[in-house]
Formats: sequence, C-alpha cells, structure tokens
Amino acid sequence: MKTLYDVQQLLKKYNIYVYVGKRLWDIELMAIELDHLYEAAVVDHDTYLRAKMVLEHEHRIEERHEKQTGGM
Repeated sequence: MKTLYDVQQLLKKYNIYVYVGKRLWDIELMAIELDHLYEAAVVDHDTYLRAKMVLEHEHRIEERHEKQTGGM
C-alpha cells in the first residue's frame, strides 16, 4: 500500500466510500474509518500501519498545500 488510491480501494472492499468535498477532510475521515476497521479486527496490524502511514503522509502534503495557497 503506497498511495491514497490504495487506501481508498482498501476501504471500498468494506463498502466505505469517502467524499466530503475537501481533500484534507476526506483524508481525515478515511483515517477514522480505518481506525474503526482495525478496532473491529477487520484489517490486520500490518495493513493498518501501512494505510495509516499513507494517510499521514498525504495529510502533511495537503496541509502544506493549503498553507501555500491560503486554504483554497
């Protein structure tokens, strides 16, 4: 699992589709949904950690982008 798309496909396997309308919020909601899947023992520890790392990386990128563009 290396990209945000990979995480989206993982969530899609469990009929979880996330689209809030703002990329940063989408990433945050995906992280919450992933936490719920892990807490319910639906995804294994390794998958959870790899997906969380991708989401954290994408979140940092998006925050940086918002700062540069003034939140647009």
